[in-house]
Amino acid sequence: MYLTSWNEDIGLGEVRSTWKGYPFDTINELTDEGLIYGSHRSKSVSFTDEGIKAAEELVRKYLSKPVC
Repeated sequence: MYLTSWNEDIGLGEVRSTWKGYPFDTINELTDEGLIYGSHRSKSVSFTDEGIKAAEELVRKYLSKPVC
């Protein structure tokens, strides 16, 4: 989700958003864990500060090292 997200200015600051093109079970679980939030009617969700931190840690862990 984080890799396909974008920063969006909502007037009171920026949020990191992504489309809801993922299984609803996954979206519900991440919402329950406090990593993302959003309206049920919206086509996108936004990351919480904790969600951004967790995603950035995963990017560093899995994408910062050479494959070979």
